[in-house]
Amino acid sequence: MAYGGSNRLLTPVEVADWLKVSEVTVKNKYRRWGIKPQKVGRLLRFRERDVVAYLDSRYG
Repeated sequence: MAYGGSNRLLTPVEVADWLKVSEVTVKNKYRRWGIKPQKVGRLLRFRERDVVAYLDSRYG
């Protein structure tokens, strides 16, 4: 289970702003990065805690 952050759902745009990359980069690379998506209907969302766990594992 991921640690840190919250269960707040972020849009790909919010994740892109946070990581300082484009939205297209997030949509194309989230699988390679190991960030699990949450589907809300047909929309893609990411848990804040999963993004924090990714950052901690790569740069922490």
